[in-house]
Amino acid sequence: MEYNTNRERLIIPEYGRHLQEMVNYCKTIEDKEERNDFAEAIIEVMGNVNPHLRDVQDFQHKLWDQLFIMADFELDVDPPYPTPTRESLKSKPNRIEYPSNNNKYRYYGKNIQRMIDVAKDWENSDEKAGLIKAIANQMKKSYLLWNKDTVDDQVIFNQLKEMSGGEIDISNMDEYINLASKRDLKIGGKSNNRNHKNYSKKRRSSRRK
Repeated sequence: MEYNTNRERLIIPEYGRHLQEMVNYCKTIEDKEERNDFAEAIIEVMGNVNPHLRDVQDFQHKLWDQLFIMADFELDVDPPYPTPTRESLKSKPNRIEYPSNNNKYRYYGKNIQRMIDVAKDWENSDEKAGLIKAIANQMKKSYLLWNKDTVDDQVIFNQLKEMSGGEIDISNMDEYINLASKRDLKIGGKSNNRNHKNYSKKRRSSRRK
């Protein structure tokens, strides 16, 4: 009896030994056209492992790459994709620099900082005033979401001034003195608690059914 431990090592074990033997046989076919047809037949068999991905273009490319890997890159056929090499598949991807973010108010997110940068470039107008007020209210909402505590509007004004590099200072403007309240921002209000209780009741009743 011949044990698998005495046989040739499988390069991609999930395809099994029979398919590996098909690849080895394909390498021995002398006629180029017949070899191409046999390689395409092998790809069809390989696709049966994941039939739902068999017709996906990227998956087809992966199958052809795996076919060359199983043939130890010694298969002379004409694939529909660039022929892979041992060096190309073993090459390391380019290093991606991790984005640096030195902002100490990270709980506001990048979108708030982008909005502040846009507001700085606008000329003084009612639209700019409305945008700044919307930014300040969103900052207050984010602050309360992460800190779970009350916050004085002046704190928001100071942080907005700091994040804008001193270009947006609304602490002395009467129209910005009172930002939206915690209830107006819908943070921890009674309506939210009531909705949560109703959702919990519906969930319990559906489980009983």
